[in-house]
Amino acid sequence: MRTDSTTASTPATLSVGEVARRSGVAVSTLHFYEAKGLIGSHRTPGNQRRYARDVLRRVAIIRVAQRVGLPLLDIKAALAALPAARAPSRTDWKRLSTVWRADLDQRIAQLEKLRDMLDDCIGCGCLSIDRCRLRNPADRLAAQGPGPRRLWVGQPDSD
Repeated sequence: MRTDSTTASTPATLSVGEVARRSGVAVSTLHFYEAKGLIGSHRTPGNQRRYARDVLRRVAIIRVAQRVGLPLLDIKAALAALPAARAPSRTDWKRLSTVWRADLDQRIAQLEKLRDMLDDCIGCGCLSIDRCRLRNPADRLAAQGPGPRRLWVGQPDSD
């Protein structure tokens, strides 16, 4: 096993099994993250994956971001903005979480609005296709006039 030149007992890189054990993430999940471009590794001459030690912090960030419901594309974009040669710092995390917080606040507001609309729907009980804001949001097809808009042959679907 290679070691860091500054500390003989600290490995410079970690195997996929070591990363999995230390991060609490399955090996298959690490492979998935790598395939999606969220983390990276290099290969040894024996074709084994080796990860830099900073991958542990990146995996922790990915897990937290997933837990709060952020899409992988957003996580990938955020990780791409971090310095590649070191573990993300507290300042890096603050920057990421500030951006994510704004997104989460917007999503919470949307969910609260949906919840309030759902309460109205439960109150009326109709689930009317022509009046219900949940069943037929914004009634986009009504702008085209009455009739079965989706059933006309040759007419483009406006949704």
